[in-house]
Amino acid sequence: MGAQIRVYRQKIASTSSMKKIFKAMELIATSRIGKARSRARAALPYAEAITRAVSAVASQNDIDHVLTTKVDNPTRAAVLILTSDRGLAGAYSTNVLKQGEALTKRLREDGKEVRPYLYGRKAQAFYDFREREYDQVWTGNTDAPEVERAQEIGRTLVDRFLQPTEEGGVDELYLVYTEFQSMVKQEPVARRLLPLAFVESDAEGEHEPNPLYDFEPNAEEVLDALLPRYIESKIFAAMLEASASELAARQRAMKSAADNADDLIKKYTLLRNNARQAEITQELSELIAGADALAAS
Repeated sequence: MGAQIRVYRQKIASTSSMKKIFKAMELIATSRIGKARSRARAALPYAEAITRAVSAVASQNDIDHVLTTKVDNPTRAAVLILTSDRGLAGAYSTNVLKQGEALTKRLREDGKEVRPYLYGRKAQAFYDFREREYDQVWTGNTDAPEVERAQEIGRTLVDRFLQPTEEGGVDELYLVYTEFQSMVKQEPVARRLLPLAFVESDAEGEHEPNPLYDFEPNAEEVLDALLPRYIESKIFAAMLEASASELAARQRAMKSAADNADDLIKKYTLLRNNARQAEITQELSELIAGADALAAS
């Protein structure tokens, strides 16, 4: 009986230690969510401004540019999937990988070859475990993304898009990431980045015409300069949304883990007390039985 009590004491001690770790990780994630959301909001004006600029060039001029012209029969698509480097974030990475799998299935059903590009160790582990091929992977700082990394990814994908299909290029580019909607809701989404499609509307849902501009030296060269920056800004904005979603998911998962640890501690404490009570009862029974035996003799 004493050994059983020691086992419960060890379980209570180990669970209490784990609870402290969960609580610390919850507090760290909570403290970083505000900064991540602020960074996402701060990047929004630039993304909106460059979107308007690219839309003005593409929609107001009769130009034939590779980044805005849709291929009649696309045969290959690149898919960039944004996941996390670390776990302990609930189903965060699993959900975005499921979204990527659904997109991949849909593209293949349309007769397109899919070339995956991965961001985050969780996506890399997912593909490595299943022995699937991917073109390139980036890891590090998924919960605090850097603009230099977004620029590197953007340049890689734009170069691949500009490359002829016969030489290994792609006809379409998709982005799969987790959109931060609130502290309790983060939704995995898939967006097509290239070829570009612009639909600008006002609050009433009607199309709002862009103002007329004159471009120098010409619209094509302006588009050549703007579109890579546009893609980089879209990728960086998605990385910031994903980082805020990752931290929110981790905060929620760690809170749930700490609550579960509390329940386990209460359960083990009750079992330990029951074992102690049973031990005391047994000892009292033995003493009474011994006293009765002595009295009878």
